[in-house]
Amino acid sequence: MSTVEDQHYINLILQGDHNAFAVLVNRYKDMIFSLALKMVKNREEAEEVAQDTFIKIYNSLGKFKGDSKFSTWSYKIAYNTCLDRLKKSKKEENNISIDEFSAHLIKTMDNALSALEDKERKQTIQNCLNLLPGEDNIILTLFYFDDQSLEEIGKIMNISANNAKVKLFRSRQKLAVILKKQLEPEILEYYERER
Repeated sequence: MSTVEDQHYINLILQGDHNAFAVLVNRYKDMIFSLALKMVKNREEAEEVAQDTFIKIYNSLGKFKGDSKFSTWSYKIAYNTCLDRLKKSKKEENNISIDEFSAHLIKTMDNALSALEDKERKQTIQNCLNLLPGEDNIILTLFYFDDQSLEEIGKIMNISANNAKVKLFRSRQKLAVILKKQLEPEILEYYERER
């Protein structure tokens, strides 16, 4: 949606038309819920985080300056709300070693994945993304599935665009390690022989 359309509804809400907020909720609820689900990895908690996020968005609308897209600003609030929830519950995240990574590994993964059916490939990638620690899962999702730029990701995660680029690279490395472990060994063997 365009920033102009979002700003129109924001102005209506700030002028007292509280029903206009439903338009923004409907527009961004799926995006925020999927981000929350990827981070907290629990449907009920994700629903609570999404609700908390919209309450924070509503209460902070007066602070939205339009320096970034409303979706980026909303993502940032959702991201921070998820981080708060994770800190509260003190969940331990799996740490993936990137020592096993090599440039050949990513090439092999790309070749192996292209052999899978599109739907199967997407499901495989989604399953592997869910095995990543929260921050890695989020940055890959924001970049590849939600088409956020490095600059937008930086704003969402309170880091520079360059730092987002580095984190994206490292997250791709970790994903490659997981993909290697998850994909059928015979597919990998086939492509390694073809190389």
